Amino acid sequence: MARNTGPKARVNRRLGQMVYESSGAVRAADRRESPPGMHTRGRRRSNFATALYEKQKVKHYYGLGERQLLRYFRNVSSKQGNTGELLLMLCERRLDNVIRRSGFVSTRPQARQGVAHGHFQVNGVKVTKPSYLLRAGDVITVRRRSNLLTLYSRLAAEESGEPLDWVTFDAETLRATVQGLPSAADISLPVDVNTIVEFLSR
Repeated sequence: MARNTGPKARVNRRLGQMVYESSGAVRAADRRESPPGMHTRGRRRSNFATALYEKQKVKHYYGLGERQLLRYFRNVSSKQGNTGELLLMLCERRLDNVIRRSGFVSTRPQARQGVAHGHFQVNGVKVTKPSYLLRAGDVITVRRRSNLLTLYSRLAAEESGEPLDWVTFDAETLRATVQGLPSAADISLPVDVNTIVEFLSR
């Protein structure tokens, strides 16, 4: 998606969820938990508005544009299984998401920036697309440059990451290995997937 340059805490407050995890956004949202605007308290949302908000959560959380989200949806809509869960499982396989969840960095925007600047390799090859979809057996490493190794060693020491059944991460060697593919239980964003599927199917 186009990079969000506005106040990230406002997005968190509007969507009612910490889709942006930077410390500043979290602190600001903690100070004011209600949605932004004068007349938002107690207002009931229509079904359309609720579905739109759920879709916006996915777009902001994973850093997707509208066309990219629709492309992912078309990719999974013909497959067997719960379409909403398949959509989010596809998003979980994105390189920037795995870098964040493994513990290389503390936020997804940070991971996207690192990938776009060529800081990471997959199976020894530099990858600059944050949307790169990982497969079982893929190995993520930081490029062997002293400044990058120092930077990500510090970030990995500060960030504990999230335990993943399908990815192993070694903070000492800065190496993450994809052991398999994510399941529905591995989805890190709590959203109403059925509402999103109905919205995208219109």
